[in-house]
Amino acid sequence: MTGVKICGIREPQTMALCARLNVDWVGFVFCEASPRFVSPAGASRLHNSAPSARDGGPLRVGLFVKADDQFIEQVLRAVPLDILQIYDTSQRAADIQSRFGRPVWQACGIACPSDLPTDPQMAGYVVEAPKGAQDSRPGGLGRTFDWSLTQGWIPPSFWMLAGGLNPANVQKAIQESQASAVDVSSGVESSPGHKSAELIEKFVENARKGLDLRAKLS
Repeated sequence: MTGVKICGIREPQTMALCARLNVDWVGFVFCEASPRFVSPAGASRLHNSAPSARDGGPLRVGLFVKADDQFIEQVLRAVPLDILQIYDTSQRAADIQSRFGRPVWQACGIACPSDLPTDPQMAGYVVEAPKGAQDSRPGGLGRTFDWSLTQGWIPPSFWMLAGGLNPANVQKAIQESQASAVDVSSGVESSPGHKSAELIEKFVENARKGLDLRAKLS
């Protein structure tokens, strides 16, 4: 079954829905430039509104953009994140993984095959479209890339596909990219930062069909 991450959670009812749908991961965005930003205190309230991963709920992923150790420590004091998703250099991502003793997923913008990650030291990678010169933030841009670039790639560790996914294209994305996990944010929103329960339900349904359909076609 395809793994599903719903990123940019800001409301307790969305957390409860993700838990009910058995979503694998939920993402809290700790980047103030994003319309999905939550404070450490806000993330703590969200965390407490649904079962923890230990109790059968989704794993909590914290998204950080060029964050310093002090801010990451502040967040971790407020909410027990299971995974850290890092937008920064490879060396910085590795340092954070070592420093905080939690799995780190490094976000990677992919424009050509040489952009695909090869370093096995990271716990995982979030593979998405690259940031453009006009963009004010590195992710959550609702933009896809050529999914066929990941075909034949031997990933060094776990990875998930992100960027521009929505209920209408997620099955095609899984088939073309060969991804076993997908990450969605703006594609399940009624407006920036506001998740739609209907779109989340449809996305999860279609994503979980996608891997089965891929197997039939292979």
